[in-house]
Amino acid sequence: MTRKKLFDFVVRYFSETMPKAETELHYSDAFSLLVAVMLSAQCTDKRVNMVTPALLQRFPSAADMAQGSVDEILALISSVSYPNSKARHLSEMSRLLVDRFNGEVPSDFDSLVTLPGVGRKTANVMISVFFHQQAIAVDTHVFRVSARIGLSVGATTPLQTEQQLTAGFPHDLLATAHHWLILHGRYVCTARKPHCEDCGLTGVCLHFKNNI
Repeated sequence: MTRKKLFDFVVRYFSETMPKAETELHYSDAFSLLVAVMLSAQCTDKRVNMVTPALLQRFPSAADMAQGSVDEILALISSVSYPNSKARHLSEMSRLLVDRFNGEVPSDFDSLVTLPGVGRKTANVMISVFFHQQAIAVDTHVFRVSARIGLSVGATTPLQTEQQLTAGFPHDLLATAHHWLILHGRYVCTARKPHCEDCGLTGVCLHFKNNI
């Protein structure tokens, strides 16, 4: 099967089985989504959604969070993974938003990645989910699932995976494909043991073919 046919098959499958694919993080505006995405690194969306209500009630805007202390932020996010570094990044990110962007989350990738704690993945999530631009963010789920299916070949970094997926998926489906792969990795193609019995991609999946 050619790579084009593989991507076409995957698009057809997910279009039929997951017609509505979107983030499971709760948010109300660009700032709350940015905070949630930053907290979600190496942490479940379920846990983040438990933490953000109290955090954002106390600090509903970048200006509010910039006025808070790292210790105060830390106390509100202590149950997430790596809370110390995330608290510091949230504080620094908020201050930079106020100082450089008038307290507003920028809508372009290059500006987003200048913010403390915001890397390529987080920036791509922001521009695709909130600002409705076509981009594909590569987290651990996307990285794993892409390699298993064979959508990425020989990719050793998230950037390499992103480049291959961007080239393979139709441009107007990049943002949606991001959610397809995340949700598939979260509920079907799980890290420890993929649930191949529940997957309709076994006929084209490289991992399945190599393990039958």
